[in-house]
Amino acid sequence: MPDPIAPEDARTALAGVHVALTTPFAPDGRVDLDALTAHCDGLLAAGIRGLVPNGSLGEYESLTPDERRANVEAAVGVARGRGLVIAGVSAPDWRTAAGHARHALEVGADAVMLLPPTNHAPTELELVDHFRAVAAEGLPVVAYNNPFSTRTDLTPELIARLAAIDGVMAVKEFSGDVRRVSAILERVPHLAVLCGSDDLALESALMGAVGWIGGFTGALPSETVRVWELGRLGDVEAALPAYRAMLPLLRWDATPRFVEAIKHTIDLLGGRAGGPPRPPRRVLDEEDRAVVAAQLAAARAAGGR
Repeated sequence: MPDPIAPEDARTALAGVHVALTTPFAPDGRVDLDALTAHCDGLLAAGIRGLVPNGSLGEYESLTPDERRANVEAAVGVARGRGLVIAGVSAPDWRTAAGHARHALEVGADAVMLLPPTNHAPTELELVDHFRAVAAEGLPVVAYNNPFSTRTDLTPELIARLAAIDGVMAVKEFSGDVRRVSAILERVPHLAVLCGSDDLALESALMGAVGWIGGFTGALPSETVRVWELGRLGDVEAALPAYRAMLPLLRWDATPRFVEAIKHTIDLLGGRAGGPPRPPRRVLDEEDRAVVAAQLAAARAAGGR
């Protein structure tokens, strides 16, 4: 069981590049845990700081409770002593989310990532109840702001209120507005702000985000780690050519087909964590597959790969 992350240590503990893991499926439709394990191992070897199973990219809404538990256990088994595991525990209600958080604590995850309730647009008091109940399970909470999927925007003012809850130590910011990084830090300087939009990574690093929970970080780990580290150092001149070359590909992360595009990118690179998504999602059509392939080739050429 890892030592809990203390509130004063969150900005340091969560610093770096993390991967919102895909969930690979075998031909018969079952979760391919061998492929997931191999993927996690390769990511950590490439310099990734943390693994995030059961997020939006992991198709958590299409997974059974047993599959979600198995994904967390697989990530923890690989990451022990090598990196962090931030388990996605989002659910329609806090009782279900708290159950996922309890399991994550029991198997040795380091933190959990939590959306607002996904079954309705909650009031502010309901939001507080939701995050407080999950934080009470004992693991640090990364609040996940994704107003596109939840219809709830965790504004800087709301984030400040949630940050007053014991255990809420970070926010994954996916509003698409890089101004949020500064607005959050002005209100809650101790909070760990994590970039959630792949196509705002460099901008977020420059504005004070300490980490990046990305989708394409799982396809291009070494390239994204390099851009992020240069951004945190403020070396825009060195970071910008590779970042600009990656941007057309990274922009898929903010589209409805992000799962399909990222999985296809992993396929093109010969990884094992791509493959088809689980229905009702479909694989990209031929035209979009060609677009992704061209964008990937341009990104890798700029990086000398």
